[in-house]
Amino acid sequence: MSKIDITKHNAKAWDEESIEESPWCTPVSEEVIKAAKNGEIELRLTPNKFVPKEWLQDISGKEVLCVGSGGGQQAPIVAAAGANVVSVDISQEQLNKDLFVAYRDGLKVMTIQADMSDLSDFVDSTFDLIVNAASTVFVPDVEKVWSEFYRVLKPGGELWAGMMNPSFFLFDHAEAAEKDVLEVKNKLPYSDIKSLDKKELNRIVEDEVPLVWSHDLEKLIGGQTKAGFMILDLYEDWWSGEDTLLNKFSPTTFVTRARKPS
Repeated sequence: MSKIDITKHNAKAWDEESIEESPWCTPVSEEVIKAAKNGEIELRLTPNKFVPKEWLQDISGKEVLCVGSGGGQQAPIVAAAGANVVSVDISQEQLNKDLFVAYRDGLKVMTIQADMSDLSDFVDSTFDLIVNAASTVFVPDVEKVWSEFYRVLKPGGELWAGMMNPSFFLFDHAEAAEKDVLEVKNKLPYSDIKSLDKKELNRIVEDEVPLVWSHDLEKLIGGQTKAGFMILDLYEDWWSGEDTLLNKFSPTTFVTRARKPS
């Protein structure tokens, strides 16, 4: 197999995912947008928990960048709360859903198709807040992402970043569901590119499944502080129901709140 163009592959894979309308690709309802306009903001960066209400105070009027958050969910909600929003996603289909909700509900959302590792469309110190639904799992170099986020934030600006718990990638979840047994299969940090054999990697590429990287906590959290951020808060979350056997034992995602020093 020739060298994979990761950005091109994941863009096409997420276009397909969006067309099939998985949970991260289903636009929010008019009721959710109406509630956000009235100050009842229900913003998810991970499967179930909402961003704490205390984080959302004074979001109106802020310059907000939503990254990896296409699908008609985070960006329109933040716009409905009164922020000036730019949505960046690798998938044009996902961005189209942001535009659909914006048109449907009378919101202003600008969209740009781009890789979150390269935010060169923006000059330094542009945004007050970056909202990043759990999507860094789809980029090979998460520290580059943190550096770009830090660069485009204004001093005093914040980053709310959802992430996968690296422990999720210890397991083959499809096999675990079939056998009803959770068994460690992979060494961390996990990468589709390096951890899978050639046959399985070829299957993923041919089936247009997004390529993933687990990263590790040293890069997911330590990488933020290395970039210059101060970590202010953190919460954990689970998948829904029986999506994975790991739900019985451990959170599968988490969200950090970080600030660029003034």
